[in-house]
Amino acid sequence: MIKLHGPQGAVEPEAQAPATAYPSEVVWIDLDDPSAEEAERVEACTGIRVPSRKALSEVENSSRLRRLKTGFSLSTPMVTFDKLDTQLKPLGFVLTRDRLVTVRFHELRAFAEVKKRIDTGDGPGTTSTEIFLLLIEELVDSLADSLEDMGADLDELSTRIFDFDVRSGAPAGDTKLRNHTPRRRDLALRRILRGIGRRGKTLGKVRSSLLGLERIVPFVANECEHILGEEQVPRFEAVRRDIASLDEFEIRLSENVQFLLDATLGLISIEQNNTFRVLTVASVVGIPPTLIASMYGMNFKHMPELEWAYGYPYGLALILVSAIIPIVFFRIRGWL
Repeated sequence: MIKLHGPQGAVEPEAQAPATAYPSEVVWIDLDDPSAEEAERVEACTGIRVPSRKALSEVENSSRLRRLKTGFSLSTPMVTFDKLDTQLKPLGFVLTRDRLVTVRFHELRAFAEVKKRIDTGDGPGTTSTEIFLLLIEELVDSLADSLEDMGADLDELSTRIFDFDVRSGAPAGDTKLRNHTPRRRDLALRRILRGIGRRGKTLGKVRSSLLGLERIVPFVANECEHILGEEQVPRFEAVRRDIASLDEFEIRLSENVQFLLDATLGLISIEQNNTFRVLTVASVVGIPPTLIASMYGMNFKHMPELEWAYGYPYGLALILVSAIIPIVFFRIRGWL
């Protein structure tokens, strides 16, 4: 899909305009998941070669930051959030003195915000570099909001983890869920572990987006200095500082994710130890009764207890006492 924008907002192509021309006031051409025909039309109308999705997905720095005859070709992976999962797709910019061409393959809130600002006149948006700068600022702001939300989610997970009662599978102090079975406790820990994994995966994608923008901003500020306005240079420097601060914040969140992961694995280990402890105690408690029963089950002819009138109750009582003694011992030592 091709969307045209000028200094005053969206521009509709003239019905009688030839296929090789766009209105002269078009400054920004936004290609949303363009087809091959749409890319060819933009190239024919502007002389700007539109990079393919494969070209935008290249990871080497020389492919993401390239100088062209008429301008610059820039690309970065950009994370987007939906209801099911986060996705990382390429985002491309072709910046010239007169026009900006953007190539994207998913909806981005930053683009909608910039279009709204241009349509309402909130912001200059009269040149290609100004629109490019607005887009970068909105992208950084969007990533900052995502990291803030992630920080709040991790705080909530931290509360759930450290208030988690391993024996009940419920937050500490919650008496309604004290009788949870080991299966319920296991499922609760698995849900927490999956939540940590999802957030770690999202942070990795946000990190990739920040790294791409971190390379683009100084490159444009240095290479395009001759076409930037005096008021735009300090804005590029402010964006660079914002990205650096977000890098530090993302590192702290990543460390927090690793810490919560270790804590959750520790809880799982405690739960497993509790299970093995119960099995160990049960096996130890069963050894003395088994020994006594096997001793009196031997088929020897001369066994004094065989002639006792109370030999059978005596044997049962001895087996019971031999089972109670280890249980009392374990209780005294605090193993149960």
